[in-house]
Amino acid sequence: MSTPGGRNLPTLEEVAARAGVSRATASRVLRGASNVSDQARSAVLTAAQDISYAPNRAARALVTGRSDSVAFLVAESEDRLFSDPFFLGMLRAAQTVTAEAGLQLVFTVASGPDEHQRFLHYAAGGHVDGVLLLSLHGGDQLPQDLEAQAVPTVLSGRPLTGSEALYYVDSDNAGGARLATEYLLATGRRTIATVTGPLDMCAGQDRLAGYRSALEAAGLPYDPGLVAHGEFSIASGQRAMAELLYRRPDLDAVFAASDLTAIGAMRAIEAAGRRVRGDVAVVGFDDIGDAELAHPALTTIRQPIADMGRAMATRLLQRITGEPAERCTVLPVELIRRETA
Repeated sequence: MSTPGGRNLPTLEEVAARAGVSRATASRVLRGASNVSDQARSAVLTAAQDISYAPNRAARALVTGRSDSVAFLVAESEDRLFSDPFFLGMLRAAQTVTAEAGLQLVFTVASGPDEHQRFLHYAAGGHVDGVLLLSLHGGDQLPQDLEAQAVPTVLSGRPLTGSEALYYVDSDNAGGARLATEYLLATGRRTIATVTGPLDMCAGQDRLAGYRSALEAAGLPYDPGLVAHGEFSIASGQRAMAELLYRRPDLDAVFAASDLTAIGAMRAIEAAGRRVRGDVAVVGFDDIGDAELAHPALTTIRQPIADMGRAMATRLLQRITGEPAERCTVLPVELIRRETA
């Protein structure tokens, strides 16, 4: 191949010959694959640098029909995205898997219908080979629309609609909420409130359902007056907890549907002149880094955020390459006992 000025461009075969490896090995190194020796990787990268070789992604895409890129799409506002460490944990884990496979991860945010349509047009145009989709709300049909355009998609969390046809990775939200509430009951608490997550998401619905089932299993009535709605954020947790304390000053515990919500609830408890744990026990959900650093340290339900991100990326790569892939993956959670309950 030559440039418009007539200069021949270096080829992959030249890189392989100069490095003393096969063309396939040189290709794996330059795609970022991990299944090569350190010696071969060093030789190939040195050879490529010596002759100024650069892979031609556009040419490869014409041959393979693939872009060698996948999208990491968060269906939230930028404020929500950058305030919640959950998304960064998922991104890091997914990036590790895709990089090992030699793929580029394209990070994007799309919080409204117009942005969804623009992304759908972009993905359907062949710019990505698949989509990792996080934080789907309500009956949003974006994953179905992507699949209809032959763009493989894997969701974080069970969708409210279409779960029988879509691929997703989730944690045991109902089981975790049940575990949190049972623990509070076991410590002697009896007037247990909850601050929910968004109820247009399965995670919000399932965590509320787990809380309710634990109360009913213990012979306690489900009291709507002990339920306040949050948005997986500190501000909403603080606002909801203040409302609960005003409405039910006799409450002695709260299960918050996320750690950020729990941290907000703790602020409201202290602002009301009450003691966290001494007067009102608190349990969160997620086990983000801020949970352990909170004062007092937050008792919470740990969901395996990194494992979820890796599982999502693995399922998507399986779909892209035509390998068998589990449609539904639900990972276990565990109670992490600290100082708030």
